[in-house]
Amino acid sequence: MVNILLACSSGMSTSLLVSKMEAEAEERGMEATIWAVAQDKAAVDMKKADILLIGPQMRFMKKKLQVVADEEGIPLDVINPVDYGRVNGKAVFETALELIEKNKK
Repeated sequence: MVNILLACSSGMSTSLLVSKMEAEAEERGMEATIWAVAQDKAAVDMKKADILLIGPQMRFMKKKLQVVADEEGIPLDVINPVDYGRVNGKAVFETALELIEKNKK
């Protein structure tokens, strides 16, 4: 089971990306909980996540959220703007899995 948290300005613009990522997880036969929240809820929801990916429009918040991510021991990164814009759930899901795996080492 993998828990992937996405954060964006309002929590709404990532909903389609969440759906595409869930479809990719299902296609791979993986159990995954993937959800999106607004930027003000990200720090709280991080406690339930294995990774936090933030929307490109929120890159300015990375340093602030990184402090909490480090405390929780989870990776954090900004979603690739091209993958975000194209709603490429497969690419974003793969990135999340790679970062989670790298964080285990």
